[in-house]
Amino acid sequence: METGSLLRPVSCFPMTPLRLISPFSTSIKASSSSSLQGKGKEKGNGSGVYKGPKPKRDLVGEWVSNNDNTVRQLPIIVGGLSLFTTLLNRTLSGVAPFSDASSSSQSRTDILTLGLAVTNLLAGLVWLSIRPKYISAVTPQGVECRRISSDIPDCVVPELIWAWESLSVITCCRSFVIVYGNNCLLQIGIASESLTNCGDAVVVDPTRLIQGSLYQGVIKSGTQSYLANLSLYPGRSELPFLPSNTQAVILQPLGEKGIAIIGGDTVRGFTTVDQAWITLIAEKLDASFSKIRSMSTSNGEANF
Repeated sequence: METGSLLRPVSCFPMTPLRLISPFSTSIKASSSSSLQGKGKEKGNGSGVYKGPKPKRDLVGEWVSNNDNTVRQLPIIVGGLSLFTTLLNRTLSGVAPFSDASSSSQSRTDILTLGLAVTNLLAGLVWLSIRPKYISAVTPQGVECRRISSDIPDCVVPELIWAWESLSVITCCRSFVIVYGNNCLLQIGIASESLTNCGDAVVVDPTRLIQGSLYQGVIKSGTQSYLANLSLYPGRSELPFLPSNTQAVILQPLGEKGIAIIGGDTVRGFTTVDQAWITLIAEKLDASFSKIRSMSTSNGEANF
């Protein structure tokens, strides 16, 4: 533990995270009332066959996705064949290579055909030069960090660990930091490596974070801030404790006194469902922290 830090290491994870459940992960037996009356109720352990509507397959879309290079080359192939066929037809028809288009209907047709062929060729070249960028998860560059404030009551520790494990399993979250009041209550996941103490994680400086524009903006608005591509935001310098290659960050306010910082390993990796889930977790944590603060105040003890 670094000098001056009020964080203690976390060595156990007593709670189990929530798991996403697919709507088709369990079999469902669907029967109409008329079929039940005519055939009688089926008996069993409930492991019937799903008889609901099945999702339709997009065969064309699947073929295009599996043959991406071929599809991108099709305009060039079609345009090249059209151009060659038009010139060959022009040569074999006996029409002068260069003639006034207004004096011959074939010349006008050939001009239109040549224009369409060239358009196909240009479209194919554009399709080959412009390709979608596939986004994949990266491996965070840092060290494993599991610290929790010594001021946190033991009854709240399982709730914090549950929140971390749930987010790390369900979402692309790889770093989780909670700053409440003027203290860092939790720093867990992958953190940036300290330059002074090799192998140790950079300690969160709550005072510096609170003075930053990111923290002030989130607390002032009272709403979640999603930095979908962290490399595009100059404010990333206010988060030195996160891995240097953190791809996305969610700044979630905890009432009016704190903030939760969730770092992800994928650009735009947090979905709208993830953001809503993080908001609900933050509300639950804020309620627990507020209750502890009120109890500490009534007992005359120091607040975290």
